[in-house]
Amino acid sequence: MKNPFRNKSSDEKAKPRLRKRSFLLEVDAWIDSNLYESRFAAGEIWEEIIIFSRRFRARGIKRFFVEILGESATLGAGGLVVMLMLALPASEEISANWREQDEFAVTFLDRYGNEIGKRGILHSDAVPIDELPDHLIKAVLATEDRRFFAHYGIDVFGLVRAMTENARAGTVVQGGSTITQQLAKNLFLTPEQSLERKIKEAFLSLWLEANLSKEEILKLYLDRAYMGGGTFGVAAAAEFYFGKDVRNVNLAESAMLAGLFKAPAKYAPHINLPAARARANEVLTNMVQGEFMTEGQVTGARRHPADVVLRDPSDSPDYFLDWAFDEVKNFMIAQHLPNRSITVRTTLDRDLQRASEESIEFFLRQNGKQYNVSESAVVLIENNGAVRALVGGRDYGESQFNRATAAERQAGSSFKPYVYAATLENSDLTPESVVRDGPVTWRGWSPKNYGRSFAGRVTLATALAKSINTVPVLLARDYLKGTEKIVQLTHDMGITSPIIKHHTMVLGTSGITVLDQATGYLTFASGGYAHRRHAFTQILSTAGDVLYKHEDTDFVGDRVISEQTALYINQMLANVPKWGTGRRADLKMTTAAGKTGTTQSYRDAWFVGYTGNYTAAVWYGNDNYQPTNRLTGGSLPAMTWQRIMEFAHTGIDLLPIPGIPQPENAEPKKSDDAVADAAGKGERPRVLSGTMSDFLTQLGDRLERAKPLNTDNLTVASTRNR
Repeated sequence: MKNPFRNKSSDEKAKPRLRKRSFLLEVDAWIDSNLYESRFAAGEIWEEIIIFSRRFRARGIKRFFVEILGESATLGAGGLVVMLMLALPASEEISANWREQDEFAVTFLDRYGNEIGKRGILHSDAVPIDELPDHLIKAVLATEDRRFFAHYGIDVFGLVRAMTENARAGTVVQGGSTITQQLAKNLFLTPEQSLERKIKEAFLSLWLEANLSKEEILKLYLDRAYMGGGTFGVAAAAEFYFGKDVRNVNLAESAMLAGLFKAPAKYAPHINLPAARARANEVLTNMVQGEFMTEGQVTGARRHPADVVLRDPSDSPDYFLDWAFDEVKNFMIAQHLPNRSITVRTTLDRDLQRASEESIEFFLRQNGKQYNVSESAVVLIENNGAVRALVGGRDYGESQFNRATAAERQAGSSFKPYVYAATLENSDLTPESVVRDGPVTWRGWSPKNYGRSFAGRVTLATALAKSINTVPVLLARDYLKGTEKIVQLTHDMGITSPIIKHHTMVLGTSGITVLDQATGYLTFASGGYAHRRHAFTQILSTAGDVLYKHEDTDFVGDRVISEQTALYINQMLANVPKWGTGRRADLKMTTAAGKTGTTQSYRDAWFVGYTGNYTAAVWYGNDNYQPTNRLTGGSLPAMTWQRIMEFAHTGIDLLPIPGIPQPENAEPKKSDDAVADAAGKGERPRVLSGTMSDFLTQLGDRLERAKPLNTDNLTVASTRNR
């Protein structure tokens, strides 16, 4: 009997459900059974492997060596992984075309046409290593790396010997670096003293040994090493010091050249000839001790040391030339110009360069120990974008690392004008707008003022002049709603350093170069236009053909901040030297504007400022980021800036800062201090007026376009006159 309560349609629907459940149960059972069988089979296989391996079980003394080998294999595998991780940063250094420098040979002139140095070397002009004197090669190897042809980039025996000798002497008397390691540092690395750099150096040395022959490594080392006097390589040094081809140097001269590798600034013969000769005598001793020559063979060189050609002992502007060389190479490549041997007229003013170098040396010598500061960098730009002086460090011979163009140091409060400019550009605020200096918190960050106190209600002008920390934080948080507009503005102003977007950047925690600081403030000095900095104005081929000539419009950028905002910023920054934190930078002959900067733990100190004629950035600090002794931007940086600017404004027409009238008593300063004497002649040459400069430019253009004289007619005329 059928169930009268059973629904046929629902019964038919239930059948597929039952079949589905049954299928899932079957799949689950299949998975369980296969997993069990697989585990059981794996156990049997593992047991067979154990039984089989017991046949090879070492016993007794053999087991000790087997355990050692096993642990060594394990540690070795782990070591290889670690080595690979350490090698990755070094591999990034060789990704670029590191041979590119050999493709250019550039002779540099200053802005007035005087030769100031050379950079680069063409392969066709290089002296092959087999043409170099044998005694020169022996002198270099005996002094720098006696086991050069025996090691593979890193000389373990030489390192142990150097450590032993240094421990015995109680000081550093020998170095353990090989020629390959020194080449790796010269080609790829900075002179920064850090564990990371030494690791990179080791891996790059091994890479060089694996990819180049010993002769190629030695040739690159002899061509690339700095030899003092602005020269690179033994060929250039032989010409500079002895006035002869390197193929013709004698043993005494070879010993003097080999002695320069250790400390070119200390042993350069045109600076300290007695020290250079004493060092050459040590090289001759090394040659005897290394059994490269006998005492009898070097006696003549000891008795008759090398004489040198008289040269100007003043240093060449090497930091500027290094930067200009890179700028020229990039320009030539970008313009697809085929020439590789060229002459370049730069923007450098030798007098301003010497004054800048003298100023930082003066203050470091007088106050370096007091403030525990060892390095400084300066960039001076004329307000048309021409870089007139660039100092990348205290002593190029000691360190070729360019702190003006390559070191990204925290800007501190000198970054604040960018924050204020972005705020004024994107709001209705003015310098007289009142804000509150009080406790402020942004994303859990609560910055404090320098004096750990608050001023209450202040104007924006006062907040910037007094370098109050809380106000720029307030502006970025409440008016700009973040840091994106600040970052964009800095890029528009020509700053190429990577500016972080973290909210702490408003107080200058982002790294920025000295050159970029000068470039950014140049926008304020030009009334809001991003004048692009430039290092050269003319490029000539070896035949005298003009490959490039600077035009006034070449480096004039777009307006990046409004005229009104530029006026506001200029008015606010002009207060800093008058009654703000930069009073030591105040100038008597003209109006100055600028900003001090001091970073956390006093690691960096800045003053960046400008007049109607020049913009300059000055930085002080230590290469190892060691804190200074409470050095602030309002002390040595401001004093250095003032000293340089006083000389720069000697005997020139004083121009006003846009929006700020010159004081009634403004007049060019007469040169009567030590800076002028250090700069050269005691009186800076007077710069041509704008009218005369335009006239001479037009005259030069007309002469270039003029048709050549017909010499045949001249000959006929002269014959008739006879």
